[in-house]
Amino acid sequence: MAKAQDINTMMKDMMNAFPKDMMGAFPVDTKAMEDAFKTTATMNEKLSHVALEAAEKSTEISAKWTKDTLNRMSDISKAKADPADYAKAMTEFASAQAEMTAEHMAAFAEVAKKVQMDTVELMMAAGKDFSEDASAAMKKATDDMTANAKKATAAAK
Repeated sequence: MAKAQDINTMMKDMMNAFPKDMMGAFPVDTKAMEDAFKTTATMNEKLSHVALEAAEKSTEISAKWTKDTLNRMSDISKAKADPADYAKAMTEFASAQAEMTAEHMAAFAEVAKKVQMDTVELMMAAGKDFSEDASAAMKKATDDMTANAKKATAAAK
């Protein structure tokens, strides 16, 4: 059975196979990486704000709906003199619940619509930012590679 080769040894051997001056021809632009990280972090912060705001609004809607329902339930839980009054109270409760449901669902839909619009707006802005970051990084990399190629050509002469 063949002995498994150590990955660290393989990586060292691979890196040593490249001429030392060749590795300098592949510059790493840490500034571009930092800019991309900052752009991503900013976008995530904004998306988190949108999500938290939506959760807060949804919680407020749910709490109001619950409170309204409990208030209406107290009306039907009161003792009635006539049995027909119970049926009337239940009918009024059901009607009020249907109306409240429509109102609260519309409020939830507004929250969802705002989240969707804010998210699309953020994604479009982020796409623009990422495109600008990538263009700047590619331009810098191209300029660096061109400068290194000129140095290598001048050194070869």
